Amino acid sequence: MSSTIVPFEASPPDEAEASSKHPFLLGLGERVRALRARRGMTRKALSVAADVSERHLANLEYGVGNASVLILLQVAQALQCSLAELLGDVTTRSPEWLMLREMLENRDEATLRRVRESVTQLLGAGSSASSGALTRSPRIALVGLRGAGKSTLGRMLAEDLGFPFVELSREIEKFAGCSINEIQALYGQNAYRRYERRALEEAIQIYPEAVLATPGGLVSDAATFNLMLAHCTTVWLQASPEDHMGRVAAQGDLRPMAGNKEAMQDLKDILASRAAFYSKAEMQLDTSAAPLGPTFEALRRQVRIALALPI
Repeated sequence: MSSTIVPFEASPPDEAEASSKHPFLLGLGERVRALRARRGMTRKALSVAADVSERHLANLEYGVGNASVLILLQVAQALQCSLAELLGDVTTRSPEWLMLREMLENRDEATLRRVRESVTQLLGAGSSASSGALTRSPRIALVGLRGAGKSTLGRMLAEDLGFPFVELSREIEKFAGCSINEIQALYGQNAYRRYERRALEEAIQIYPEAVLATPGGLVSDAATFNLMLAHCTTVWLQASPEDHMGRVAAQGDLRPMAGNKEAMQDLKDILASRAAFYSKAEMQLDTSAAPLGPTFEALRRQVRIALALPI
C-alpha cells in the first residue's frame, strides 16, 4: 500500500534528543542525508521516488529509524560480521571479495586512491593518472556542479585544442528522445542514470580526442564515474555557491530558486556531499577566482601541460 505523502517539515533533534538516540541510527540517518544531497534530491523528491512518507524519511534522517534495523544489527553483532555482510552486498559474495574488504578496511583515502588507480591499470580499464602525463587520455572530461563553467570553458578549450566538443546532457537527450526533465519525470532517476552511462560509453567509443562537459550528478553513479576516470583526463571546475546559483539564473533557469526558500543551503549541501567525488579528478580549477579570460588561460595551460602539448 502506498504511503500518504503530506506536506511536512521537521526540525533536527536538539542535543539532548540526539544523545538519546542509538549511534547506529544516527549514523544511518547521516548516510541517508549525505546520499540524498549527493544526488541533488529534496526530501520530498525522495519521498515520492521511494513511496515513503516525508515524516518517515525525516525520522530516519534524524535517527528515529525502524526498530527492525536494530534487530538486524544485533544479529550481525552476534554473528561477528558487518551488517553489510549480513544483508549480502556485492563484497560478500565470495571469499576473495571478503579478503579484499578486510585488507582495505580502515585504510586512508590516499591509500585507497592508489589502490583504485593500480586496479584500473591491472584490469586494462584505461589510462590512469598515476601512469604519468605522457599516458593521459586526450579525451578531456570537465566535471563539477551546474554553473561551474563546463559548457562555456569546454567549448573554448575544444576550439583551442582542435577537438570535438561534446555536451553529454545533449547526448543523453538524443538517446532518450526527450529532455532531461522529461526523462526524470517519466522514467525516474534509474533510467536517467542508464542513459547517462550509455551516452558516456558512446562518447568514449566515438571520440579518441574530445572535450566533454559532463552532468553535475554523474559522480553519483560509481560505475559511470569509474568509467570516466579510466578513459578521460578529468578536470574539476569549482565555483562558489553564489556563482553557481547566479550563473544558472543568468541562463534563464530559475528552477533552483522557484518556491524554495532554502535553495542556497540545498546547493551548499550538494556541493559538500559531492566534493569528495569531484576531487578524484586529476586537475582542479577555481572558476570564481578570476574573470573568464584568465580562467580559460589557466585551464588551457593545465590541460596542455597534462597532454604534453605546446603551451
